Amino acid sequence: MPSSATPPPRPALSWSRRSLGEIAVAALLGLAACAPQASVPVAVPAAPPIGGAAVTAQATARAALLLPLTGPQAPLGQALLQAGTMALFDETTSGVEFLPRDTGGTPSGAAAAARAALAEGARALVGPLTSGETAAVAPVARAAGVPLLAFTNDSQRAGEGVWVLGMTPEQQVRRVASAAAREGAQRFVLAAPANEFGRALAAALQGAMRDLRLPPPAIALHPANVDLAMAASAARMAAPQADALLLGETGERARRFVAAYVAEASAAQPGGQAPRLLGTALWLNNPALAGEPALGGAWFPGPDASYRTRFEERYRAAFGETPPRIAASAYDAAALAARALRSTSPVATVTAQQSFPGADGPVRLLSDGQTLRGLAIYALSPEGEAVLVEPAPEPAGAGF
Repeated sequence: MPSSATPPPRPALSWSRRSLGEIAVAALLGLAACAPQASVPVAVPAAPPIGGAAVTAQATARAALLLPLTGPQAPLGQALLQAGTMALFDETTSGVEFLPRDTGGTPSGAAAAARAALAEGARALVGPLTSGETAAVAPVARAAGVPLLAFTNDSQRAGEGVWVLGMTPEQQVRRVASAAAREGAQRFVLAAPANEFGRALAAALQGAMRDLRLPPPAIALHPANVDLAMAASAARMAAPQADALLLGETGERARRFVAAYVAEASAAQPGGQAPRLLGTALWLNNPALAGEPALGGAWFPGPDASYRTRFEERYRAAFGETPPRIAASAYDAAALAARALRSTSPVATVTAQQSFPGADGPVRLLSDGQTLRGLAIYALSPEGEAVLVEPAPEPAGAGF
């Protein structure tokens, strides 16, 4: 729970003489000691002006970091805190401070942390981690009229001052479907588990086909415990003339599904043109996909490697470890909040003229709560490695 005591003065750190790693680690070590209370704000000291004149104190704008600093997700919360701290140092050297607040990893804890931070003057909320926590915090943020930049990839939580910074199924589907359409694909079929993820892929593909002015896709959702050969047969029968098959499976299950699908299609139409195989970002760095010839050349979307590599290298240099995948969302959310507070502009306007170069690629926020991401397109090599097909474009509109 947040402490009501006034935190002790923090020693001044010279921006010109300390590296990001030294400053960030020093700040985080101090935070780690009081993580359960999470009451010490992360403040960037003002850089001394040229000539060494005394630094003039400035009013600070506060953003809350809503993180699971205790409980089962505490190690992940610490990594997200580190990513947020790195973003703050990248974006500003004065005038903005972060208030880390512990959610405990629960919706009720997240709502309580948000209310506590708002009572202390927070003008933006960064986090929380999950869709359920975001649902609990959203009404608190809206009632206070402050923006909420959550880490979840559940696009259903976006809108009315709430942005989700995770890589959503909708973003992935629209990117890979539009790339396949440019190569001539017009008839699409989706094969995916009949769960929340599969249904999100289905809704995204249906929307993408409408916006691309292509025929409605065939949707073949299958139970999680179904025989994959039967699921593959059902998907083929749903669209025998499909130009592109979007598969919501990954790993060994994707290999078995594709092997059965291609074998049946080849038997039904010897020498016929196989549909282009499409996957999701879950295929990135997935060694279990290797060894299936039918998957060779399959396309899938993912973060632009040039952006991600730079982020991971800088994170490792600062903190001595590789960041978890979701740390990129924390970095982007924190950086966008800091940028908005620094400029005293609404969050939705900070990327109006130019996208933000995020940890996973360019990002643009729209006033209606949409988050547009520029994603790259990769192809699977026969060894299961990702080969770049198209770099991430600047996100323009309509989610493509």
